[in-house]
Parts: sequence; C-alpha cells; structure tokens
Amino acid sequence: MSDKILRAIARNAGIQISAASTTGIVERAREIHNTTPLATAALGRTLTITSIMGSQLKVEDGSVTVQIKGNGPLGTIVCVGESDGCVRGYLQNPAADLPLRPDGKLNVGGGVGRGYLMVIKDIGLKDPVTGTVALVDGEIAEDLTRYFAESEQIPSACALGVLVDTDCTVKCAGGWLVQLMPGVKDADIDRLEANLAKLEPMTAMLDKGMSLEEIISAVLDGFEVDFLQTEEIGYRCACSREKVERALISLGKTELSKMIAEQEKSEVTCQFCDKIYSFSRDQLQELLTHATEKK
Repeated sequence: MSDKILRAIARNAGIQISAASTTGIVERAREIHNTTPLATAALGRTLTITSIMGSQLKVEDGSVTVQIKGNGPLGTIVCVGESDGCVRGYLQNPAADLPLRPDGKLNVGGGVGRGYLMVIKDIGLKDPVTGTVALVDGEIAEDLTRYFAESEQIPSACALGVLVDTDCTVKCAGGWLVQLMPGVKDADIDRLEANLAKLEPMTAMLDKGMSLEEIISAVLDGFEVDFLQTEEIGYRCACSREKVERALISLGKTELSKMIAEQEKSEVTCQFCDKIYSFSRDQLQELLTHATEKK
C-alpha cells in the first residue's frame, strides 16, 4: 500500500486536519541510513510531520525544511518536504542508541535531548520564512505543537508515531496534525479536546488496520467531516551530479585545488540518499576553471 496524505475539515466548526501514512517513507529512510530503532523513530516522526507541512504549502514549487538540533546522542535531524508531500531526510548519528524507557517505549526524547527546532519555508519570496522554538521534550510532536503556537500563532495538536518490528524494519508509521481556524467556538474546542484525550496512539490505530479516513473520523468524532483531497507521497531525493558540481565550484579555488593535489579521485556522498558521486582529478580541474577565489 502506498503512502498518502488525506486532508479534511470539520464542517462549520473551524477545524482542519491532515493525516498521513508514511510506513514506506520511513522504511526507505531506514534502509538508506541504516538506522537503529531509536534513530528510525526520531527520523521517521520528523519525516512524517515535514511531509504534512510540505503538502500544506500554497506554492507549487515550495519547500519546508525542519531542523531539530538537540544535545542528545542522535545529533541534528534535517528533513525537507516538497509541496507535493514528498520528503527526504537524514540525522547526524544514525547508529545512536539508548535503553528503552521504563514504559518499554523507545526513548526518542532522550535521543534528541534539549536544544531547538527550526522551520524554514521557501514559498517563493525573496528570503525564506524562518521560525525557531526551544524543544519541549524532544519527542517531536509536542515540539511541533509549540512551533505552530509560537511561530505561526495557530493552535494545533499533533501525533506522530513509528512502530519498529522485531527485525528492526518499520511495521507502520504515520501521524496527524489538527489545527484550529479563526472563529472556532469554545464548545467545538472542548469536543475536540475530549476526543484527543481518549484517542489511541497513531501507531496503534495503524497497526490494527485503521484507514486514514477512520483515524480522522476518530479525531473528529461528533463532527460532520468533509474529506478533501488525498495525495500519494514518497521518499524522494533531489540530488544530481549537476548540483554536486555547483557545490564543489562554490568551495572556491583554494579548497578545490587542495582536493586535486591530495587525492587521485574524490567522492561526494549525498546526505539524504547516500548516493556517491565520483570525480577524477581531470574532472575537478575542469570545475576549478569555473571557481572563484573566496575572500
């Protein structure tokens, strides 16, 4: 079954929701980066919310970057989502691991640690739109809830989950993001909060085979729900040899000359998909003719 995002609204209630199933995306990231279960969960949660946020962009070629910089053993997490919901990501230390929490769950909060979360939106303006908040607990869902409240002034609730199987593959992954629109009534907020208080975890609902329609209906229980569009999403890297060449040229003459002098062949690995681009001395020499001296 392919990964997808489904959007819906509570009719006449000022509530919108996006729910995503991202099992394939997170499993692909696990395969690329060879992550531990802890790293799989942290990266998977971030990939899921970044995909949802990317799909909410109003511009066709827009993108959103979510950076989580904590002091935990996982290091920095970076994910990039496009306006069609496709996403890519990596984390600094994919081999990082910690003992399970006392409740038997993966200690994502401990793996991320304390620090900050930054969201960078490229929506076609002269400069990207950036917002930064301190991490609440490193579990990622609460941290994104704070970001929406503080940086975008949108009251929100978010659930993200990754269930790792006994063989370390991804059994299921997904999440939902519900947001209040201006003018929502107090009674509707109370009803929504009551629903969220009794709601099962995202992975529990996915693991029992609930569809995104059923999950949204559970979040919006008691509301009249209008389902909008469904989009298929996936893990997609935007790297290319041309982009790598431009990056090498941007290093400047001094750095490129050093690479040429020190190595017979140079390799550049994409952080998002681990694809390796090889360059001979002659190829680097050609790039050197386009480089300028950095001041």
